[in-house]
Amino acid sequence: MVRLNGPRWELELGGEGYPQSLVELQNPPEVLRGIGDREVLSGPCLAVIGARRATPYGIAAAELAGRVAAECGVTVVSGGAMGCDYAAGMAAAAAGGRTIVVAGTGADVPYPASSTPVFQAAVDSGAVVSLERWGQTPRRYAFPRRNAVVAALCKVLVITEAGQVSGTMSTADAALELGRTLYAIPGSIFSPNSSGTNRLAAEGARIIPDEASLELAISMDFGVARFCSQGERPAAGPVLSALVACPSRPDELAARLNEDVLTLLRTLTDHETRGLVERLPDGRYSPTKEYLLGQNG
Repeated sequence: MVRLNGPRWELELGGEGYPQSLVELQNPPEVLRGIGDREVLSGPCLAVIGARRATPYGIAAAELAGRVAAECGVTVVSGGAMGCDYAAGMAAAAAGGRTIVVAGTGADVPYPASSTPVFQAAVDSGAVVSLERWGQTPRRYAFPRRNAVVAALCKVLVITEAGQVSGTMSTADAALELGRTLYAIPGSIFSPNSSGTNRLAAEGARIIPDEASLELAISMDFGVARFCSQGERPAAGPVLSALVACPSRPDELAARLNEDVLTLLRTLTDHETRGLVERLPDGRYSPTKEYLLGQNG
């Protein structure tokens, strides 16, 4: 089992350094254990959360949110899960920002093991915190409690991609109960992965349609400024435009665009070679996260 190394500490409810935002929880943790820099808990924090089995769109949205928040000087908080949590944390760290992972295991036990890099990045640039005892392995009961702490630590939560019934939505519900601000990055109305996010937008969460809107929202809510340039996405033709709207199989895409399937397959092969699209496990094609983030041309 992988164990994290770093300065360990424990903060007791009512004691020095204990985050006041956690006191707002109905049952605040008696002890918060952590590895890294405890001071990061007192700074401005924004959570970026989303699906574990994320689409390329969800990964791109999470990376965008993590990077923009970091470049605005706001600490990025997540649960450290695979998918959107991982993408946001690693993007924030790569941008030179600070990160916090709230673990559902002991603070010294990365879970899942594949998320070890984002846990270590948090130790190096911020902290990993947990309600559980040191060395605790995964327990089902721990993750809803973890989600509530993610919500409580942050002034704002960015929902990047979420189905109707998911851990992401339980975190969003906890945030609403605490009076936190929600940003929702909308997705296709045909994508089950975005159904929860779209519902939050319909019910009043702040809609984030693009990078500039995210930067403006963070600037207004945290009173910060971002000094860097934005990436530009390569111009999209009809095939890429259709796939941005909804990942599709070649036959579905051909029918939608009134194209011959063989011609469409040649276009998809060319786009795949250029790193603009990728084939998903279920046979659908989707724009790559690099294309969505404007990192290739």
